[in-house]
Amino acid sequence: MNVTVIGAGNSGLAMAGHLAINGERVNLWNRSQSTISKIIETRVISISGVINQKASIYNATTSIEDAISEADLILVTTPANAHRELARLLSPYLRKDSVVLLNPGRTFGAVEFQNTLVQEKCRVVPVIAEAQTIIYTCRKTEPDSVNILSLKKDVLLASIGSSNETVIGFLPSCIQSYFSPAKNMVETSFGNVGMILHCAPSILNSGWIESPYHSFRYYYDGITPSIASLLESLDSERMGVASRIGCEIESTSNWLKRSYGVSGNNLYECIHNNHSYKTIDAPSSLNHRYITEDIPCGLVPLEAIGSKLGVKVKLCTLLIDIASALTNTDYRTIGRNLSNVGLSWASESDIKSILGVG
Repeated sequence: MNVTVIGAGNSGLAMAGHLAINGERVNLWNRSQSTISKIIETRVISISGVINQKASIYNATTSIEDAISEADLILVTTPANAHRELARLLSPYLRKDSVVLLNPGRTFGAVEFQNTLVQEKCRVVPVIAEAQTIIYTCRKTEPDSVNILSLKKDVLLASIGSSNETVIGFLPSCIQSYFSPAKNMVETSFGNVGMILHCAPSILNSGWIESPYHSFRYYYDGITPSIASLLESLDSERMGVASRIGCEIESTSNWLKRSYGVSGNNLYECIHNNHSYKTIDAPSSLNHRYITEDIPCGLVPLEAIGSKLGVKVKLCTLLIDIASALTNTDYRTIGRNLSNVGLSWASESDIKSILGVG
């Protein structure tokens, strides 16, 4: 299969390398040439961890047209706050018979992507799918190297334009088994646990994150019992909005148990029993996707839908306010508000229909 991986960060290198060592013809695209200059030269990605092998990809390029000209499958691995601009870049070159999978979509990823293609008057709109999360727990160690700590189980997938089962069946066999079909897009968009695990701990540890003298393990040191308890309250707001739409979704604790096979009586125990999280360091700046992606592409749409449907999300609102003040950024304006994802016109029944809730 001709596969194009969009983005050469942690997830992009992991996915491109994993597919290549399993015989897929992989093109890797990245906006910045400096990021992939070594891979352009060698066409090799070194993988360590649970997979330990050098992968030879077909090509690496900064030309979006060259990257997707023959692509059967386009795997987007960039942070979700880049999806809107990527849809604009891709729109002139997309083929009707290709599939675009956002890894992950975060909240309303596929809806925003399709809405952008329509706004750009894209001549064809392919099948667009979103994953609940990326299947890899991984960290990029060098410009051409990635350490894969684990592969998650049963990552939920939902799509627009095809059945979820059909999209999973279309995927290369080496990654098929890591995905499960979602009942609807509520399970992927509001099943976005990144907004729970990333935003509040980053905000509450902002002093340590910005300290030039200290580093710490993000999950093991940064999520204390009190912070984990607060995350459970935020999680209740997330599940409450999903329930109001008409779909019961799993808690973050249960997601950790299902995806990683961990055990625990509460979120704190589940996080600290997850050995894949043990060596993950905290970011060194608030200009990091835990804030710049997960606030505008997670908490902002959660608040927007909650407000529209009359569900109180006071903690979500507080975190958006603090993050906006800390970074001097209006996340509600730039993020996935109802206007930006094309849902400002939608009634409650329209929203349910768009998300596949019967």
